[in-house]
Amino acid sequence: MGLIRLRIREFAEQRGWTLREVAERAGLNYSTVKNYVQRDAMTMTDYTAIRRLAIAFDVSIEDLVEILEE
Repeated sequence: MGLIRLRIREFAEQRGWTLREVAERAGLNYSTVKNYVQRDAMTMTDYTAIRRLAIAFDVSIEDLVEILEE
């Protein structure tokens, strides 16, 4: 099973946003965003959340998702 990491912190820092601001802009719960940031690697995640985060950051999903292991 593959492992991924979401580059949320990286994009948030580039824009000067807090994680709470990221959550608000993406229309997600703060706890969801915080959970994604705290995890070094994930096997599963919610595609809708990834899509919302990518839209909030104005980046592609491919830029937001880092594949760690296939």
